[in-house]
Amino acid sequence: SLRPLCVAARAPRPRTSAPAAGRQQLAPPESCPPLGSMQGGMEVDYDEDAGAPKQTGRRVKGRGGEDDDRYAGKSGMFDRLPHDEEEAGPARSIEGWVIIASGVHEEAQEDDVFEAFAEFGDIKNLHLNLDRRTGFVKGYAFIEYETKQEAAKAIKSMDGQVLLDQKLAVQWAFAKPDGERRKRR
Repeated sequence: SLRPLCVAARAPRPRTSAPAAGRQQLAPPESCPPLGSMQGGMEVDYDEDAGAPKQTGRRVKGRGGEDDDRYAGKSGMFDRLPHDEEEAGPARSIEGWVIIASGVHEEAQEDDVFEAFAEFGDIKNLHLNLDRRTGFVKGYAFIEYETKQEAAKAIKSMDGQVLLDQKLAVQWAFAKPDGERRKRR
């Protein structure tokens, strides 16, 4: 014979038609003795809602809300263009053959670099990037030639040469990966 539990501190809940089997029934607050008169404290069944996960019916929005195959192990897998079986070496850009000259003096002008590299062929484009804060050259230049032979001649002749008291290092700006790297993926 279980007596009804008194829950005076909790707000009343809507009652169902019949109590669940094996559960104690809650007594209405007006039938409970005053709080100070209870011996041994207040009897409350805190376990009645434990164990069952709540179903809120709330839909999760944003990334991760639905199970789709977008992030299922496809990271790093990209479409590839068919490649020719050439050895590793320089790669042509969209418009021409680009070389990079590093070690350019910070006070060099575009004309200085242009004059040094123009003797090897027709320069289609020259980029000499400047530091925004100081206004000086960042230390490298991109030079674009029409043909591969002109660019190769410029690399061979200017690599290790001195321009405005600084030694230049000249090489291809874009290169194809070697065969081992291609086959690995």
